[in-house]
Amino acid sequence: MHLNPRIDSLSAYPFKRLADLLAGIEPVRADRVNLTIGEPQFAPPPAIASVVSAHAHLWNKYPPNTGTPEFRAAAASWLSKRFSLPIDALDPERSVVPCSGTREGLFMLGLAACPEAKAGKRPVIAMPNPFYHVYETAANIAGAEAVFLSAEATGGFLPALDAIKPDLLDRIAVFFLCSPANPQGTIAPTDYLSELIRLARKHDFVVAFDECYSEVYTGAPPPGGLGAALAVGPGPRGGWLDNVVVFHSLSKRSSAPGLRSGFMAGDPELVSAFARLVGSAGVPTPLPLLAAATALWSDEEHVETYRAAYRENFRAAERHFGSRGWRAPGGGFYLWLDVGDGEAVAQRLWRDGGIRVMPGAYMARGTGAANPGHRYIRAALVHPPQVTADALARVAALL
Repeated sequence: MHLNPRIDSLSAYPFKRLADLLAGIEPVRADRVNLTIGEPQFAPPPAIASVVSAHAHLWNKYPPNTGTPEFRAAAASWLSKRFSLPIDALDPERSVVPCSGTREGLFMLGLAACPEAKAGKRPVIAMPNPFYHVYETAANIAGAEAVFLSAEATGGFLPALDAIKPDLLDRIAVFFLCSPANPQGTIAPTDYLSELIRLARKHDFVVAFDECYSEVYTGAPPPGGLGAALAVGPGPRGGWLDNVVVFHSLSKRSSAPGLRSGFMAGDPELVSAFARLVGSAGVPTPLPLLAAATALWSDEEHVETYRAAYRENFRAAERHFGSRGWRAPGGGFYLWLDVGDGEAVAQRLWRDGGIRVMPGAYMARGTGAANPGHRYIRAALVHPPQVTADALARVAALL
């Protein structure tokens, strides 16, 4: 049997590597806590069940590739309010398309926006290092070269844009940037986002802002790619959204990862290409779920409840770790803790404390100490505050 050799790239999946690392280790404690995955453990909003039930008669309908007008309008309205856009700046009919969470959307964008060649050479999909694994998967399956740009503490956990050589910039087809970042929680300031957009337009690549953590923050609300694009102004095709897309999801914002609902918004040409790809090979969001998602994007009260719980979780982290190998992130819900050797500590925490964490090296590329995640562990503070505080107390004691 002959398989697509690019599938082999998926063997680097972080959770498979973690399972192999911890295989055969039996924790001494029975009360185990999983802090590896960014899956909120709070009860989802009751509106999901009630709205889905009210729209149960639509289960026998194939959903449209571009969602419903109500969903697109709710997403556009939320973006306009959240990122202070002029009320009519975003056309929901041309610039918004639903996707099954952000992971599917980010992957599909790699297929939709990556040409056969760029500047006469193999195209590049660029990403920070460390990174969310689907960025690399998108590059490998699209036939692009994945280029990892160092995003370490010395540079504020952001890639140095002025250090990217012009010949590499010319080959970039897609540049993924997560802000607040997974795993470090860094928030990219508006001037950084704007500079990346200018580079994208100058060198004709797509900048994809992964903003799925934008509503989980400890201080001021993070700026976004659409606000930066509006500030930069019209692009080479005369539109303020030229070369720019953003991704948002209800998984983190609304504690609803199982709903599998998000959206992509931005450059109308990219939105159209994405919708055509979904129409041929994707899975559009079912209508009852779109109705529930529409209701959630129209409500902020439940979001603030979750945000308050995450803030309490980070206060627990400050109590237990202070400034020892860690600094409080601006957003997201991950503890990115410098422990010297992430793999060794992950094994020890599992064996002696029943705490499962992700070695930072599994979220980055590089060998040994040259891997920017080598010294770190990532812990997802996604449990209710008391559970999180107890787990962090165990981690602190063992370290």
